[in-house]
Amino acid sequence: MICDGTIGFVGGINLADEYLGSVAHQAPWRDTHCQITGPAVLGLQLAWVEDWSWATGATPQLNWQLPDPLPGDQEVLILPTGPADTHETCTLFFLNCINNARTRLWIASPYFVPDLQVVNALQLAALRGVDVKILIPQKSDNIFVQLAAYSYLVQASHAGVGIYRYQPGFMHQKVVLVDDRYAAVGTANLDNRSMRLNFEITALNTAPAFVAQVTAMLEQDLQLCRKMTETDYSHRSLLFRITCRAIRLLAPVL
Repeated sequence: MICDGTIGFVGGINLADEYLGSVAHQAPWRDTHCQITGPAVLGLQLAWVEDWSWATGATPQLNWQLPDPLPGDQEVLILPTGPADTHETCTLFFLNCINNARTRLWIASPYFVPDLQVVNALQLAALRGVDVKILIPQKSDNIFVQLAAYSYLVQASHAGVGIYRYQPGFMHQKVVLVDDRYAAVGTANLDNRSMRLNFEITALNTAPAFVAQVTAMLEQDLQLCRKMTETDYSHRSLLFRITCRAIRLLAPVL
């Protein structure tokens, strides 16, 4: 969302009744959103205009003037990604984050259905000593995605990748934390749809204060998570394991 070309918002929050708590018996939603001011807002606005023009063929007149003096001192990169790009930019973003991590890689995503190259990159990161933690919801709004995640469990656990299920409500945030160097908040999930089929946008921030804030936020979330183990998959029924494997075959479109 962009207001007057001067204030922008980006993250996982949707325009939906469940975010207002107005749906009866609806479990609470856990999400993360950022407010942005300064030149980065024009990056958000440019991505919006490109999508609007692509969808409608029209280009509206908008405010492209920056306030003077410019507020803030943080460096922010706005990264829009989508199927109209020349390259798989969302996949490249995740691979770059994973491959550049040296001490810590924490990713929160409501959907965990990565392709083979991302799975291999996560394993390599863990094997070289990076603290790899993947936060996903205990209960998903998509049963196929929820079951598909189980099929990655044994492979990930053997390499030291920790998969944590957020217990209270539905976790819908999309956050990436790389070491103490940068953090990203946006709309992109760790799944094939975001990497190849969906239009997404991510705001990456290198400011130490922002990174520290994201770190503290995810540490609180981890306190509300249960770490999955191999037994969550291997001790289930044969029918359950076969179902998870079969659904994983649909990973490219989940």
